[in-house]
Amino acid sequence: MFKILLLKFYCNLSDVEVVKQLKFNVLFRYFVEIKIEDPLPDDTSLVVFRKRLGEERFERIFDEFVKQCKEKGLLKEKLKIVDATHIIADVAIPNTVELLREGRKRILKAIGKEKKKFKVSLEEYSPEQESLQGSSKEDLAKELNLSKELIEKVKGRYSPRVKKLTDLLEKVTQPERKRKLVSFVDPDARFGRKSRDKKFAGYKAHIVEDESQIITSCETLLGDENEGGEAHFETLLEKEDKKGLKGEAVVGDALYDSFSNRVNIEKRGMKHHIPEKREKKKVNEFIYNRREDQLICPEGYSSIGKTPYENGYLYCFSPYFCRDCQRKKKCRLNKDRARIYLSNSHLLFIKTNPEENKKALEKRKRIEAKFGEAKKHYQMARAKYRGRWRVAIQVFMTFIVMNLKRVVKLLKENKAVAKLAVSSG
Repeated sequence: MFKILLLKFYCNLSDVEVVKQLKFNVLFRYFVEIKIEDPLPDDTSLVVFRKRLGEERFERIFDEFVKQCKEKGLLKEKLKIVDATHIIADVAIPNTVELLREGRKRILKAIGKEKKKFKVSLEEYSPEQESLQGSSKEDLAKELNLSKELIEKVKGRYSPRVKKLTDLLEKVTQPERKRKLVSFVDPDARFGRKSRDKKFAGYKAHIVEDESQIITSCETLLGDENEGGEAHFETLLEKEDKKGLKGEAVVGDALYDSFSNRVNIEKRGMKHHIPEKREKKKVNEFIYNRREDQLICPEGYSSIGKTPYENGYLYCFSPYFCRDCQRKKKCRLNKDRARIYLSNSHLLFIKTNPEENKKALEKRKRIEAKFGEAKKHYQMARAKYRGRWRVAIQVFMTFIVMNLKRVVKLLKENKAVAKLAVSSG
């Protein structure tokens, strides 16, 4: 069954299409080891198979493949490239009025399936079948009131399935909260941002790529989760640790700029090549002396001490020199006292080698090409399934296929190099 799934993702086929190919395509049958006289699985068997294995077992298969790559010496284990890309959910995004009506509809349908009589009359809450284009404020107010009444009447009186739907609908009815639920069709999907101006609804694939261009770890996040946060970044690093994958450095974009992330990298004995979110113009005029742990101002004077302040330090300069300084009016130092603040994160950043940072960030661009390949050739731009764990399976299978192709190429290159070495020797 797993081989059939592999063909499905390799050839960008649906469950129905891949089973249809198995009926007539001899190469497909040969690959999955199904004889001509053998019965074929139904397309629904693939749905059951995915559900039975679940996200955890698919991750184990992915990890086992990475482990074999390590054993074959295909991983360079020098630079780890970390990044995430968005995946659009397989839903049509309704407006709030549509969402409220859809929620009530699903609650009533779930209650009806329980084959119980409504404990109270609920027919009045059935959504009206009318066009919702250009819904007015009055429509929204009406739908909010109906939804709140329905929640009050059914909450805690029916099955866990009804309770789950009721809880989701209740969150939509709270105007003080920012809307998070995208659709009842895929309740796990969330609104997120690709940039300040570009929004999306769906999920994120968060990955680590080895310098050999093999994906070594990945996780699927909700669209509104910050992949650069300490928790998710640490999760990826822990996945790398469990597989025994080492590295010399980690590179990521400015979203990963934080003191905790830099510390977590350093405690594993690796360097961090992460640019800062905001350029510290005020501080950049000063030179940091690592040996003495001092700042040197543009006039050549060194700081005389430092004191802890919030999440960093205040570096103090001698008032004696600052008082008669020619650059006093243009100086970036605090006007009342000769001192300047440096955050802990910035202190770790300025201790890195600028040239190494530049080279690492240049290599980081390769991961964008990897995401482009996944979206263009393997349809990862949009979710094939609904629900986070199902989308996670899509992510694992997509990167397994891409890793397989990369491994074949690397093995061919290694073979060619070996032949060249033998002929020249």
